[in-house]
Amino acid sequence: MNPIITATELVSELAGARSPVLLDVRWQLSLAAAAGAPPLDGHAAYAAGHIPGAVYVDLDSELASPPGAGGRHPLPDLTVFGAAMRRAGVSADSPVVVYDGGQGWAAARAWWLLRWTGHADVRVLDGGLAAWDGALSTDAPASIPGDFRPVPGALPLLDADRAAALARSGLLLDARAAERYRGDVEPIDRVGGHIPGAVSAPTTDNVVAGGTTFLPAEDLAARFKRLGATEASEVGVYCGSGVSGAHEVLALAIAGIPAALYAGSWSEWSLDDSRPVATGPDPQ
Repeated sequence: MNPIITATELVSELAGARSPVLLDVRWQLSLAAAAGAPPLDGHAAYAAGHIPGAVYVDLDSELASPPGAGGRHPLPDLTVFGAAMRRAGVSADSPVVVYDGGQGWAAARAWWLLRWTGHADVRVLDGGLAAWDGALSTDAPASIPGDFRPVPGALPLLDADRAAALARSGLLLDARAAERYRGDVEPIDRVGGHIPGAVSAPTTDNVVAGGTTFLPAEDLAARFKRLGATEASEVGVYCGSGVSGAHEVLALAIAGIPAALYAGSWSEWSLDDSRPVATGPDPQ
């Protein structure tokens, strides 16, 4: 199943007999906050206007655990995550469509968590809310509680040790901006650089220039092939805190390439002084 859906396709499905559950996951990037951007109240943005029928889900409290030794956005407590999905109306057999403000990172995090915990029918709205040209609603829908019970393990997950090993034995992609990969700047985490052996693959190159919609599947496949992905290679992805990395896993899925996510990512890796750090453009 194609893991993304266009706005036109979504309009058609919402009018059909089996309308998907809609999740609104608008969220502010840590980089934006670090740069001094005004805080985004995702729930307030949702209340001001959302796709009709959508239910708001909070990334920081429902799609992640509190920051700590596991990084800035550790995997959520599955009890909390499952309750949030059921509150939103997600059932085991219901189609789900997730969107955010446009960049796609937060939506991809929700997509990945649902897929990882066993939900088979989840897609991301390509281009997010910005791609939707229909009317918006300010009404909170009276959704019927769902029955989804998360069971982890349906998608591959890496911890720090397995990410380090994969950087030597397969292909580990670093989805952060190239300057953070090189260690030229590090606006958030304790130290700059990358996991030794990881290959720079900025998430921003997954989308059309100047936009937020994904490149065509064939272009994404060609991109990842240039980076070293082959039919025989095991592929993993990390980023700053497991959010934009989910976007890269989604892009790989569009290209037909399965990939594991290192959810703790650089925010977890860099907390431990004993872990090696590489700098500069060379993977090693």
